[in-house]
Amino acid sequence: DYQVTLTGEIFRGKVMTEVRIIVPVTSLCPCSKQISDYGAHNQRSHVTVNIRSSAFIWIEELIDTVEKEASCELYGLLKRPDEKHVTEKAYDNPKFVEDLVRDVACRLNEDNRILGYTVEAENFESIHNHSAYAQIHCEDRR
Repeated sequence: DYQVTLTGEIFRGKVMTEVRIIVPVTSLCPCSKQISDYGAHNQRSHVTVNIRSSAFIWIEELIDTVEKEASCELYGLLKRPDEKHVTEKAYDNPKFVEDLVRDVACRLNEDNRILGYTVEAENFESIHNHSAYAQIHCEDRR
């Protein structure tokens, strides 16, 4: 499930939209992978993207951008062969929380329709008694 907020305004004849979307993903710890002989810990993460745009952007585009930069997408229901694929995909693409926000920001920087953004990620750590958090902000790309 994705949480989406869409806001629009017209100011001095110019249309401006803001989109806020929360995308659940999987992240796998690079440090855990490096030091362990038997795997690595992973966790659910929420990536929150707020963008300002003067042109239309599909919500699905933003979801796809975030999911492609995560260790792996998050699925509600998987059969065993699919679970194997998801686990191995995440293992092949480990990311710290700061890698995740940086990589999403790089993708947003490639889109000229986006005037500004904030990317936040929170990893709900599976073996630590805390969450990991990172944020990056770009005010004005004009």
